[in-house]
Amino acid sequence: MEIHVARPAGTCYGVERALKLAREAAREARGAPVASLGELIHNPQAVDTLRLIGVDVVASLDDLPLASNDAKNTLIIRSHGVAPSVIEEAEARGANVVDATCPHVARVQEAAEKLAVDGFTVLIVGEPDHPEVFGISARAGENSHVVTGSADLPPIAELRDQRVGVVIQTTQTAEALAEVVDALRDQVVELRVVNTICSATSRRQQAAEELSRQVDVVVVVGGHNSGNTRRLYEISKEACPHSYHIETSAELEKSWFDGAEKVGITAGASTPEDQLQSVVARIRAIGIETYRDADAADAKHIKNRVNDSGKDATTDLGAAGLKADEW
Repeated sequence: MEIHVARPAGTCYGVERALKLAREAAREARGAPVASLGELIHNPQAVDTLRLIGVDVVASLDDLPLASNDAKNTLIIRSHGVAPSVIEEAEARGANVVDATCPHVARVQEAAEKLAVDGFTVLIVGEPDHPEVFGISARAGENSHVVTGSADLPPIAELRDQRVGVVIQTTQTAEALAEVVDALRDQVVELRVVNTICSATSRRQQAAEELSRQVDVVVVVGGHNSGNTRRLYEISKEACPHSYHIETSAELEKSWFDGAEKVGITAGASTPEDQLQSVVARIRAIGIETYRDADAADAKHIKNRVNDSGKDATTDLGAAGLKADEW
C-alpha cells in the first residue's frame, strides 16, 4: 500500500504567524502573565504546547491575570480576530495587546465595515457561533446578518429595496458563497459581493478533493473544533466514503486500512507539520509500504506554500459561476 500526502496541507501563513507571535510574547514577557483571549488557534495540542511556555487561555478580559510590580500583562488576540471594542478595553485596562489576527481575517473585517459605511445591508456567509464571525459581525454593525446558506437569508421582500453586500468567512467554500449570491441575484436594488475566502483554504480544499478521488482511504488531521478541518473532512468524505477525521495518531485504527491500496492524508490549516508527520509515521508503522509526499518536489507546490503569505487573500470563484464584476 501507498501513502499520499496532499499538498498544500497543514498550517497556513496566518496560523504560523499567530504561533510565532505567541512564542515571542512569552519570551519577551519575562515571567509576566501572558494569555490569549480564547484558544489562539483551533488545535488543542498546539494550545497545550503554548501553555507549557507560559501562554495561558482566558475566556474574558476579567480572567486575565494581574501582573506584579510595574510589569504589564500581555493579551494575545487569537487568529480569528475580535471586535475592535475588545482591543480598546484591553488597552484601557493597561494590557500589552499583541494582535495575532490573521491578515486574511482582518481583510474580511475591513470589507464588512466598508460595506456598512457605504450603506449596504451586510450578509456574512459563515458559522454563526464561530469566533471569526463574531469579529466580522462587530465590524459590519447592527444591520447585518449571518447566514450559512440561502435557506437562512432574510425574506427577499425585506431585502428587495435594499443595497446588499456579501462577505464570507475565510474558511468557507466557494459553493456556499455562490449559493447565497444566486439566491440574491436580480432580487435587490444593488448586490455587491466581496470574495473573502482565503486562498490558502481554497487550495487545501482543492488538493484534498483531488487526492480523495485517487485513494481508497483518507485521513484528515486537525482539531475536532476546527471549522476548516471539518470542511476538509466533508469534502474528502464526499469523494472517498472511507474518510476519517482525527486529531492525533492515537485515534488511528488498523481496520480502516484493510484492503486499501492507497491512503491519502491531508490536514487542516491549524495543524502543525509535526502532527501531520506523526500520523504518517503511525500509518507506516501499521504496515504501509510506500510513502509519497504529493507534489513535494513540484515547483508549483513550492509556489503555493509561499503564496500563503497572503498578498492575494481571495480565491477565484469562476468555477462557482460568479463573474468578475460580482466580486
